[in-house]
Amino acid sequence: MPSPTSTRATERAARVLPLLKWVGGKRQLLPRIRPFYPPTFGSYFEPFFGSGAVFLDLWSAGHLRGRRAVLLDSNSDLVGCYEMVRDRTSEVLGALRALAGEHARLGRAHYYAVRDERFNPLRDARREADGRIPYSAELAAMLIYLNRTGFNGLYRVNARGHFNVPAGRHVRPNIADRPRLERVAAVLQDSAVALRRAPFTEALDLARPGDFLYFDPPYAPLSVTASFTSYTALGFGAEDQRTLQCLVIALAERGCHVLLSNSTSDVIGALYDGNREAEAAGLRTYRVRARRAVNSVATRRGAVDEFLISNIEPR
Repeated sequence: MPSPTSTRATERAARVLPLLKWVGGKRQLLPRIRPFYPPTFGSYFEPFFGSGAVFLDLWSAGHLRGRRAVLLDSNSDLVGCYEMVRDRTSEVLGALRALAGEHARLGRAHYYAVRDERFNPLRDARREADGRIPYSAELAAMLIYLNRTGFNGLYRVNARGHFNVPAGRHVRPNIADRPRLERVAAVLQDSAVALRRAPFTEALDLARPGDFLYFDPPYAPLSVTASFTSYTALGFGAEDQRTLQCLVIALAERGCHVLLSNSTSDVIGALYDGNREAEAAGLRTYRVRARRAVNSVATRRGAVDEFLISNIEPR
């Protein structure tokens, strides 16, 4: 009979970890999120895929075995990168290794050269009229490289749609992590997993009673100077948060299992905490402690309250 220590080691080895660092990524909050996983459900939907920490946690624990998983995101770079990781894994890895070697020689200068002279111009050249960017393996490798070496895994674009995150201060960044990349690729290659570029509102057309949906939108800022919502050139503002609230209420009323994470800003509190329509749909708000990783002032990083909003009774 295997020892508890060896069992835990086997479980860790089987766990699929996120490939990308992402502001607001939920890996550190998973112990607080797991009690909301419904014991039984139909298909799984994640309309703000991001780093996919919750999806990969569900997958690693076997909760998605035999179930369809639909992963949606409006971010063309994110979806394009994952498509190349899924479809052209070895080419992405080869390009990443070359970038890692150049970074080891040139450091921060290489970061800015890749960002400004290669990544953004190539994205502009491939961008289509509807905003979609058909990715290549080379572009996917550059996005992963910039993500692993940029400031705190932040994704941000300016009004022109150009990626403008500054370089981070990483001593030994793990740029070409072959095991992690190949494990994520294998999950995305599963025939039950669908990945598509689409707005979060598409979930309303797809989900059926009994399905489980997890929403992790760009958070409403706690202050005027705390906004990191430039996830796309259009951002994600208060009106988007209201649209999301209406969608979550409609899904809950349909009989779906819904879970939403967001900040404890006044905007979100008014939408869910004590809100008559939200409570009538069975939604409840829970405050949990999370670690804030991004702030221009280092002393303001640390534990902060966040909302988990759900019609699922936590175990």
